[in-house]
Amino acid sequence: MAKILDIRDRVIVVLGSTSGLGRALAVGLAAEGAIVIPSGRRDSELTGLCREIDASGERTLCRASDVTSRASIDALRDEVLKKFGRVDVLVNAAGITLKQPTATISEDQWNALMDTDLTGVLRGCQSFYEPLKQSGRGRIINIASLGAFLAFYQVAAYAAAKTAVLSLTRSLACEWAKDGVCVNAIVPGVFPTELNKKLIVGTPRGNEIIMRTPMGRFGNAEELVGAAVLLASDGASFITGQSIAVDGGYLASGVNV
Repeated sequence: MAKILDIRDRVIVVLGSTSGLGRALAVGLAAEGAIVIPSGRRDSELTGLCREIDASGERTLCRASDVTSRASIDALRDEVLKKFGRVDVLVNAAGITLKQPTATISEDQWNALMDTDLTGVLRGCQSFYEPLKQSGRGRIINIASLGAFLAFYQVAAYAAAKTAVLSLTRSLACEWAKDGVCVNAIVPGVFPTELNKKLIVGTPRGNEIIMRTPMGRFGNAEELVGAAVLLASDGASFITGQSIAVDGGYLASGVNV
C-alpha cells in the first residue's frame, strides 16, 4: 500500500498556492517527496513558499502566474517543462469569494469571480492537458466547495462557480480517460483561511457551521493533504470524475442533537 500511495518525484503544479488551502497542499505534497511547483499572483508570498518547499531550488520552480491570463499559465507550463521535462499532476486551487446579497451583485463582480474560480480552472486544465497526457499517469485535482452541494447565504456567485467546477471535473474525466488522465475534485469542508476567516471565526455564521458539522470544529488545512496524496498517486488509477468531501461529516449531517 505504501508503494501504491508513493508520490515521490511526481512533478506537481499547484495553481493558487500562495495562501490558504493551496499553500497547505503545496507544502504537504512536497513533504511526501513530490517535486512541487507552487504558483500564484503574489511574488512576495511565492518566494517564501518556494524556500519552504525546497531551499536548494532544485526540486521546485518559483514563477508567479495568474489564472485569469492564459498567456501567464502557458508561460508557467513552458518553464516547468523546460526544467523538469514533464508534469504529472495539476492542482487547481486558485479562487476568490464574494459575500453580498445576490440582488445587488453587478455583472462585473459576477464575471470577475467566474473568470477566476471557473474559467481559471478551465485554463489550467487546457494548458497542461498535453503534458499530463504525455505523463502516462496524469492527474488533475480540482478544489471545489460545499457550496457546490448546499446553499450558503449570500455567496451565490461562488457557489455557482464551484458547482460548475464539479460539472467540468466530470466532463473532463470522461473526455480524457482515454488519454490516461484522471480528473477528480476535493470538496473541502470549512477551513479558516485568509479568504474567509473574517466571515467565520467567532461569528454567528461560523458558529452555525460548527453546529452543523458532526465533528464539531473547523478543518485544519493540513487535513486536505491525505486526499490529495491519494488522488495524485497510483492508488487513484481507476478513480476519475469523482469528488471527495473532506468536511468533518458536514454533507452527511442531518440532526446533530
